[in-house]
Amino acid sequence: MTDRPSIPDLSLVIRRLEAKSRASSAVRRTGSLEDLLGGAVEKTERGEVLLVRRRFDPGHFHGRQPLHGAREMAGAPLALLARAEAPPAGPRLLYLDTETTGLAGGTGTYAFLVGMGFFDGEIFEVRQYFMRDLDEEPALLAALEPLLQQVDGLVTYNGTGFDLPLLETRFVLARRRWPAAAFHLDLLPAARRLWSARLPDCRLATVEQHALGFRREGDLPGALIPAAYFDYLRRKALGELPRVFEHNRHDILSLAALTGWVADAVARAPEPRHGPDELAGLGRLWETADPERGEACYRMALNRGLPSPARERIFVRMAWREKRRARWEASREFWEAAARCARVFDARPWEEIAKIEEHRTRDFAAAHAVVTEALERARIHRAPELVLGALAHRLDRLARRLRPGL
Repeated sequence: MTDRPSIPDLSLVIRRLEAKSRASSAVRRTGSLEDLLGGAVEKTERGEVLLVRRRFDPGHFHGRQPLHGAREMAGAPLALLARAEAPPAGPRLLYLDTETTGLAGGTGTYAFLVGMGFFDGEIFEVRQYFMRDLDEEPALLAALEPLLQQVDGLVTYNGTGFDLPLLETRFVLARRRWPAAAFHLDLLPAARRLWSARLPDCRLATVEQHALGFRREGDLPGALIPAAYFDYLRRKALGELPRVFEHNRHDILSLAALTGWVADAVARAPEPRHGPDELAGLGRLWETADPERGEACYRMALNRGLPSPARERIFVRMAWREKRRARWEASREFWEAAARCARVFDARPWEEIAKIEEHRTRDFAAAHAVVTEALERARIHRAPELVLGALAHRLDRLARRLRPGL
């Protein structure tokens, strides 16, 4: 004979049944995933994949930057930014960003959400392809391939190091040919040149806030996105997916707006509306392609009060350039500026000044005075013994040249 359940036990069972009933009702009320995310199922030859589309007027401002800036870019600045021999073959660029199951890459990492932005006429369209389960990857790749083949180039943010190698790996594992575009602009190196001296880091969220004035409200950090996707796979509940899609959509919009901003800054450089750090970065971008333009950017950055240590680095770059042109007096002026304003002792400017005095002007006494002061400063700053020894050796050699008969 079994014991009859007590009243408290029955109450607990009833509460559990009621909770399960409420949860089932909630699931029924949520509807399909495509309805909840505002998307639609797209059929491919390899199955179905969820597609969410958003369209933006070219006058749409992302922060304080209009999207049409990315539609009106010239080819030359793009080629310069991409360090490419030629600009993209046409104006149709694809802005690409992925959300993945991990940040380490490798064959075990899936791109479960791929965002792509492009101009369709005057309208900027963002398409987000989503794998509702891991077995939908063949369909996702089949949906991506036509778009990748139709564009004239790709624009990413750290795509060289992550997004593109990951997608290529997934294509290869699926026995599909990776349709990589010939032109690829990874905007991260340019961002580092323009803002690494001022900003704590060059993550897209940091750069977009500084350059575009766009601040994300309630954004889901990228490090939490893989966990949000795995939670969805386990529970098949919406969870944080709307925030994942929003994060990815903001990445695409920021990428397009930032590309327009940077391309315009490169095309118009130098302009006083940019800060000294940005002007120095623009100078580095232009230095190889157009040395005169790069120098103009550097000079404006210095005149605008470029702070240390970037200021000393520009003096050194300008000094080397004048040395290569055999303009010794101009080179010495830049070496002297670098030596006088440096907060940390650097022997190079002092050595170069001494070489000019010794070998070009043949003023051994002046060269001796330069090296003497350099050695004193090096000792004060506790320079390495190797540096002290080299300066002492140069000083002894100059002292011998000053002796009568030598």
